[in-house]
Amino acid sequence: MTKPSPYALFSAQALQPLPLNDFATRCLQRLQQGERLLSLFGRAATPADTGDWVLTAVFLPAEGALCVVRGQARRGERYPSLSASFPAAQIHERELWEQTGVVPEDHPWLKPVRFEGERQQHMADYPFFTVRGNEVHEVGVGPIHASVIEPGHFRFMCHGERVIHLEIQLGYQHRGAQALLLRRSAWHLTPIVESIAGDSAVAYAWAHCQAMEALSGRPVSADTALSRAIGLEMERIAMHAATLNGLATDIAYLQAAATYARLRTAIINASQRVCGNRFGRGWLRPGWARPLSAECRDDLRKTLQGFARDIHEVNGLMRGARSVKARFVGTGVLSPQAAQDMGLTGVVARASGVALDLRERLPGAYEHAPIATTTHPAGDCWARMDLRMQEVDASVAWLLEALARAPDEQAAARAPTAPEGASAALPARTLCVSLVEGTRGPVLQAIETSDAGDVLHHQVQDPSLANWFGLALAVRDNGISDFPICNKSFDLSYCGNDL
Repeated sequence: MTKPSPYALFSAQALQPLPLNDFATRCLQRLQQGERLLSLFGRAATPADTGDWVLTAVFLPAEGALCVVRGQARRGERYPSLSASFPAAQIHERELWEQTGVVPEDHPWLKPVRFEGERQQHMADYPFFTVRGNEVHEVGVGPIHASVIEPGHFRFMCHGERVIHLEIQLGYQHRGAQALLLRRSAWHLTPIVESIAGDSAVAYAWAHCQAMEALSGRPVSADTALSRAIGLEMERIAMHAATLNGLATDIAYLQAAATYARLRTAIINASQRVCGNRFGRGWLRPGWARPLSAECRDDLRKTLQGFARDIHEVNGLMRGARSVKARFVGTGVLSPQAAQDMGLTGVVARASGVALDLRERLPGAYEHAPIATTTHPAGDCWARMDLRMQEVDASVAWLLEALARAPDEQAAARAPTAPEGASAALPARTLCVSLVEGTRGPVLQAIETSDAGDVLHHQVQDPSLANWFGLALAVRDNGISDFPICNKSFDLSYCGNDL
């Protein structure tokens, strides 16, 4: 049986927006049925719409294809918050409120996500949660850190060394990425899209290309899709190796740290030999992907075989070292129930027993050579480390098999070139939701067209958006000195959150 596609097309005309309260009720019903809320966003209304905003909620049922619910609202209009019953909605409702002014009544944690627009001048006034009591104190870290790292502020409420509560304030890197995507032809956006989160360039580019190809009715060949999947798995291996390097560095296990750094370099250098960029930029464009010649495939195969041998050895050292176990086992525990309730996703959720991997659930290019979903029940730093090791092994095995069955050199279909007014070839009043399972989890892009076929709205969502709150939960009741390894075991994206 053919599995659902990782993208879905909807006629915007057929998606009649519901009044705001009816929209909230319909979303609540879907959540009660066990569907996962993937995204909730709004766009400015057009003259053909009612109200100030058109709202879109994207859901993933337990089985079957993606589905959406549409609503309409006026600025300042209120609706019963979904988060009181389903905490997974909290971050999406906050983002919607920040961007549109539509208010979720009785939201338990209604605070800005990234301080967009006028709020950017008031980041110093962030309403931090406070804990009072004898010997309770606050520790503030960031936004400027002691190493080369992205900015973010972490406010710890501690009793002695024990963390009672962590609040994370982000938004320092807000660049207006989504607004920028509306200023150029949609066909030529890939260089911008793949730079939104630089360590997920292939995942972002693929989500964008997939949406454009679906909208234009120009599906790519199986060979092109295979080349993209190869690029994505190379990216996954490199970024997991980078996380493992960071974990080893944070506990001063320098033998492993040096080895992981070397192995990551081998993979990203191999990617550069394919596409000209170590982070995979330029690997794919709408309608096209890098052709893999016999020489290129042989180079990748040899690199991966050497990588597999060496990472097996260093993973054995990490898993066998008592000092590693002492720091990681039982540290930063995130229970399966908490991960499920908060709607966490990607490797972080799978390390807490949540069995969701879009490469199996919505396989697309992976349908004829699937990668089985791997989970770990413990939800601690050790589980997140071990699961990354397992995912690297699975990706290497998949890549070696894929390279063996790839054609000598697939026809490199020319990237579609748009006519004057580039997006004119796109169908009118159509919404496409596109998903790709990146290193951290699902990368989502949604593109909606206007009556004239122009791009009306371009939504981008990084998996880190939902997962940062999971980090705050994981560090509770841990020593504050364990925060660096908890943080690295999640390894979330600041810029992906901030856009």
